Amino acid sequence: MTCVQSKLNQGDNAELNDFLKTKIHDLKKEKREMIGVFGRTGAGKSSLINAVIGEKDLLPSGDVSACTSVMIKVEANTKNKNYEAEIEFISEEEWKHDLWYLSKFVLNKAEDEEDAREEHDDNDDAVEMLSALYGEDWEKNSSPESLCHDKHFREIPEFKNSENKTLTCESARELSTELVKYTRSGSKEGKGKEAKRWFWPLVKCVTVRVPKNDLLQHVTLVDLPGSGDRNKSRDKMWKGVIGDCSTVWIVAEIKRAAAEEEPWEILKNANSNMGNGGQCQQIHFICTMSDVLGNVKNRSAEDVRANIFKRNMQAKDAVKKEFRKLNKTHIREECFEVFTVSSTEFLGKEWLEPDETEIPKLKEFLRNLNDRHSGTLNYQYVSEAKGILSLIQGARQGDVAGKRADVCGVLREKMGRGHENVLESMQNTYEAFENCLMEGVENSRSSCTSAVKYFLKPIGIKGGAFHRTLKCVVANNGAYKPKNKKKLDLNAKLSSWLAESIDEEFRKTFPNESKCESFNGSISSFSLDTESLVESNNEVQLHLEFLRTEEEKMKTNLWDRIQKRKKEIYNSLTISIEETMQQCYDEAKHCKGSGSLAMMRTIIETHVRANKDNLFVKAKDDMLSELRDLMEEIPKTLNETMLKSINLSLKTDCQSLPDVEEELEAVTKYFEQLKRSTNEETSAVVMTNPARQLHSSEEKQ
Repeated sequence: MTCVQSKLNQGDNAELNDFLKTKIHDLKKEKREMIGVFGRTGAGKSSLINAVIGEKDLLPSGDVSACTSVMIKVEANTKNKNYEAEIEFISEEEWKHDLWYLSKFVLNKAEDEEDAREEHDDNDDAVEMLSALYGEDWEKNSSPESLCHDKHFREIPEFKNSENKTLTCESARELSTELVKYTRSGSKEGKGKEAKRWFWPLVKCVTVRVPKNDLLQHVTLVDLPGSGDRNKSRDKMWKGVIGDCSTVWIVAEIKRAAAEEEPWEILKNANSNMGNGGQCQQIHFICTMSDVLGNVKNRSAEDVRANIFKRNMQAKDAVKKEFRKLNKTHIREECFEVFTVSSTEFLGKEWLEPDETEIPKLKEFLRNLNDRHSGTLNYQYVSEAKGILSLIQGARQGDVAGKRADVCGVLREKMGRGHENVLESMQNTYEAFENCLMEGVENSRSSCTSAVKYFLKPIGIKGGAFHRTLKCVVANNGAYKPKNKKKLDLNAKLSSWLAESIDEEFRKTFPNESKCESFNGSISSFSLDTESLVESNNEVQLHLEFLRTEEEKMKTNLWDRIQKRKKEIYNSLTISIEETMQQCYDEAKHCKGSGSLAMMRTIIETHVRANKDNLFVKAKDDMLSELRDLMEEIPKTLNETMLKSINLSLKTDCQSLPDVEEELEAVTKYFEQLKRSTNEETSAVVMTNPARQLHSSEEKQ
């Protein structure tokens, strides 16, 4: 196709030549499958990732006093044979804001008796963060201005220059050693001055690239902090990555997998980001350390294995039972799977057989995911290349102008009917959304006052024990995650009734499952039915082949766009609530001294009562506005894309285009080979999204 593109300079039709060059350029696209890995500190996430991808020394593990503090993406290095890490920092302005926040709301001395009575876990966290970056003497000169002086960042000039830093090493162990100070908190590595310079507080994300790893060819594993981040850009990236994950792995020690609160809290807190606000299709709950049985002396290997098998089965049943209790999760039970894996990364126990840990099953899952993705990419590329070559060869035929005009008229009529059907289906969807949201507005108005009161005066927390926590809530514009405690999000709470009202309709309209169709199938049901026209219009077969591939590509692009926009639509509810609540948060930030807790509560409660008539109506209207924008964009894109393709393919002669008969013949052979090799698994390997289903049914016919 590169050779064909170079030959197009010989043509004399500038518009068609530019169109064809763009089509060939657009063939070179890469899209990765994302797998998010969650789990509490010490659960074995790093060891699990190392074991699954076969890189024992890649991610630091085993030090329970240290934990991964930043998001780490692990993918294949397809450019060279080195182990590489690309480090993305937060901005200097964001760090200044973080320092201001820490000094004003976390590390400041108690302003009054209410502050003094509260034990605040975040203090230790903040001290650790500042000590890691600045050393033990940061308290002597702790103003945000002095802590942002250039002298503190001489070792990482990329931070001050707003650039990414790249580390390149020949081995995984070498890279792991270099990465520690950018990714780990609480690490005991390094002595003296070396121990004082850890840069993880400034890091937004690290992308680790591994050479020669087929399991990561089209897959990215993401080691994720459990509950987002105080820093806004890190938190935004956290939510975005979760929304892009097609699979989520929840990692927990087997001995308390079902009973431990944290993994289930992670699942509940991230549910909306994975479901209607994301594209997650399956959840894997991975129980680690399945071979740890305590004292196994004087016990036979058969007895040990029998006990391991028994406990694994019990753990799986308990986890599945716990999952059933989460009746609000978007994932169906058949898409929830439990795995048990050994404590040692590479099966170091002499009595443990390789098939008695499910690491191989996770490897096989990654392998199949890569194969499906590769099959899809191969099919898309070859199919689109075949269409482009068909158009070039067809445009060289100057003696079928009359037939082209007849077919063009038929296709434009089909376009009109298909366009109307899409509009009608979308209008029905809009009306359903509007009705659901109106009900949600009424539920919100009747429930918000008591919910806000409960939020501001939580049961079991007396007097001023909530004082500094609420200060942190308003400082973070309504959302705050205390260390070792549940996340507090007043905006999400206020939008929850609207979200609940729309959840079912939203899943129906924008399903995550690959076998389901957005907008109730209205887009995939749109068809120019070019294959039926070939029989009676064989003279323009090449032109119709191009239009078939263009229609398929257009639907795939629309499906990708819908997946992205649907996340924005769903999240618009909470964003709208935060915008309306911003005024009271800003006002509450200024409350100081004795009685400030009561003042903050009064400001928030008064604001909600005064604005509840328009607070939820605005959120409803904002969501409907986002939905309308998408509904206008889809038929417009469909119409413009296909009409342009019809006109260029059936109304344009360009006999000076290069002869690509040999290339077309070769690509057609590739295409037929792909069809044959995937015939029995079309829906699983080739058609991985709703836009492919029409072609799938045509192939089977």
